[in-house]
Amino acid sequence: MAHTILLVQPTGRPESRTYSDYETVTECMEGVCKIFEEHLKRVNPTSPSITYDISQLFDFIDQLADLSCLVFQKSTNTYAPHDKDWIKEKIYILLRKQAEQARMD
Repeated sequence: MAHTILLVQPTGRPESRTYSDYETVTECMEGVCKIFEEHLKRVNPTSPSITYDISQLFDFIDQLADLSCLVFQKSTNTYAPHDKDWIKEKIYILLRKQAEQARMD
């Protein structure tokens, strides 16, 4: 359980910058998925449900001006920065685990 700060800059404008903090990396990755889902709801307001595949999520991440996170490292008492590629890897692992869990249920 590592405190994680998500830094988001959707556009090139500095005033578009926001941040969110989470108790774990997993919660943070779920938060990134939620940001994408909210984006899909805005661009498809009449759609009764939202579905997407991972490539669409990754394309969305790539088109953001900046997306990074800072993960607390207990051993050094510091925050380690991570980029879009690291975030995409963690999301892939999360979604794969969720898919495997869904198959078992």
